[in-house]
Amino acid sequence: MIRSRFHLTLIPGALAIAWVAGCSPSGPIHRTPDSLAKLKSETAKSVPSVTFMDANGRAHSLTEFRGRYVLLNLWATWCAPCVRELPALSRLQAAVGIRTLEVVAVNVGRGTAPETAAFLKSNKANLPVYLDTKSAFLHAFGAFGLPLTVLIDPQGRETARASGAVRWDARDAVSYFKALKK
Repeated sequence: MIRSRFHLTLIPGALAIAWVAGCSPSGPIHRTPDSLAKLKSETAKSVPSVTFMDANGRAHSLTEFRGRYVLLNLWATWCAPCVRELPALSRLQAAVGIRTLEVVAVNVGRGTAPETAAFLKSNKANLPVYLDTKSAFLHAFGAFGLPLTVLIDPQGRETARASGAVRWDARDAVSYFKALKK
């Protein structure tokens, strides 16, 4: 009985030491702030090869953003949580800067480029117009609902994802994304 108690008190102490050292059995711990609780880390995996259009009708792919972190956000005009978080994504982009993180918000609804541009402007979201009218992103990323946001590392691998709206512009969230470049 005494032996068990000692064993139980030793394990939390060992975990505390591992936490302080920034280690876990599976590697470094990347602690996300409370405001990013929905952003769940995943084993790094390559992102699907999907193309999307910009406001001028030019095709783009996620490989164009290699070398920096990308926060890929799939949204639609009819999605109320998406609409609420678009301004927060815009403020995050402005606070962090494009060299560290690029917010790629892709309208996966049926809108046109001019409609999407007007919608972003009317909702105070200063973000580039990107469209996926063929639902390629929804299928490729296995989206079951919107918004879906995927964090992609500079090597082009998905490292985390969030389902549902997130306070992307919260102070601790901005600090978290600013620290990615370090």
